[in-house]
Amino acid sequence: MSDDLDATAKQLDRDHVFHSWSAQAGLDLPVIAGGSGTVVWDHAGNRMLDFSSQLVNVNIGHQHPAVVAAIQQQAAELATIGPATANLARGRAAQRILSKAPEGYAKVFFTNGGADAIENAIRMARLHTGRDTVLSTYRSYHGNTGAAIVATGDWRRMPNQYARGHVHFFGPYLYRSEFWATTPEEESARALHHLERVIQAEGPSTIAALLLESIPGTAGIMLPPPGYLAGVRALADKYGIVLILDEVMAGFGRTGRWFAFQGHDVVPDLITFAKGVNSGYVPVGGVIISDAISATFDERVFPGGLTYSGHPLAAASIVASIDAMESEGIVENARRVGADAIGPGLRELEAKHPLIGEVRGEGVFWAMELVADRETREPVGADVIGKLKKELTSRGLMPFAADNRIHVVPPCVVTDAEVSQAMSIYDEALTSVEDDLF
Repeated sequence: MSDDLDATAKQLDRDHVFHSWSAQAGLDLPVIAGGSGTVVWDHAGNRMLDFSSQLVNVNIGHQHPAVVAAIQQQAAELATIGPATANLARGRAAQRILSKAPEGYAKVFFTNGGADAIENAIRMARLHTGRDTVLSTYRSYHGNTGAAIVATGDWRRMPNQYARGHVHFFGPYLYRSEFWATTPEEESARALHHLERVIQAEGPSTIAALLLESIPGTAGIMLPPPGYLAGVRALADKYGIVLILDEVMAGFGRTGRWFAFQGHDVVPDLITFAKGVNSGYVPVGGVIISDAISATFDERVFPGGLTYSGHPLAAASIVASIDAMESEGIVENARRVGADAIGPGLRELEAKHPLIGEVRGEGVFWAMELVADRETREPVGADVIGKLKKELTSRGLMPFAADNRIHVVPPCVVTDAEVSQAMSIYDEALTSVEDDLF
């Protein structure tokens, strides 16, 4: 019977569901019927370690009982209410979020997810400054709505360029430096010089915002080199530009900190969030607004809004999620397991496997960059990544792949034993693929 349910789910999906970022013909997707913590399973009971956290958002793990109970309780009390009301769950959610932000923030604007958080942060910056241009990096992903996808640097923006006023620049990425750098310090200094020249060439008086992922996620989990984010902050101050830090993927425990930027001596003007704030149990995102920008709209109408802004089910899930992460030490676990288990495990794999050009990351936010040749650093092709994904899946691990990388991004609740199990699976899968290549 359970096998029949899996077959039915696959057939219904093939017949009726249109999937994102995919050619629809030939899709053969795994069926997920349930989950707990870092494990998911199908109707037949086949279990997989989820080292993707789905779309790097299930930070608290699957089916956390406190978050599920909070959603159920809120649904019984008040399932929905419009944003033009005051609601206790919404106020408490904003309060919890602000308790993790630096000083100088007192307001949260709630959205339906990360992409429209970016949209509204850009809107706020443009209205606050009276300027239009938004600068963002080529190696980035900010979402798939109008301005968010054009702010994105990768290939996905090219068929979607419907928004105005966007300019891209190169951020730091020492492994594939655009600046002929050989040290992190050189990469930081040269990337900052490049950014300032772009600002000057575009005209500082035209630029509303600098938009950066604190740590680029889908683009490769590239930790900023020393001084880079602080240097961007200084450039934003020098030229009167709003600094927006995108914490949609990196925030709420992913790096072993509540916000990724808190490790880099920088405070932005606007912070976007989604994903880990409630692990995606109910769709939600938002913008944490500095006092200076919030004051712009004290007597001026903010021309933005969403029907489901601050939805009570989402708000209740945020409160429960943040409270559970605090009481259970989940953010601290992410920091410790990254330093003690994931990092060392990946470095062992790097030393053993010629396919791995570099590993990088922190907390539960890591990437293995795969290369055909370590000397030339030529990226492997999609065929190799496809084979590796199949090898990993067949051994019971759900991977996250992007371009020539496998991202190692389990929930923040992952245990040392689960990391050890995953490292064995990565090892076996890499060995199998390398046997065919070398």
